[in-house]
Amino acid sequence: MPLTSVQDLRRIAESIEQVKGHTVTDVTVRSDCRQLRVTLEDGRILLVSVLLDEDGRPRLDIDILRLPVAPHPNQLEVDFDSE
Repeated sequence: MPLTSVQDLRRIAESIEQVKGHTVTDVTVRSDCRQLRVTLEDGRILLVSVLLDEDGRPRLDIDILRLPVAPHPNQLEVDFDSE
């Protein structure tokens, strides 16, 4: 049975700690049960997934997704086209 590395456990604990005390507004489980998506009141998303490593063994992965920060009202955005 594969063991989760200490570094992975620390990363998972840090991700979960970030959502501690926040209100959950929605929870979605993928139909194949390989992903859990928890939406928080502030718009952040806790994404818990089971991924396969190079050897095909399952690995737990947790990420915190944040909404993109809106640009400052006085910030100029320039789009460079390659044409």
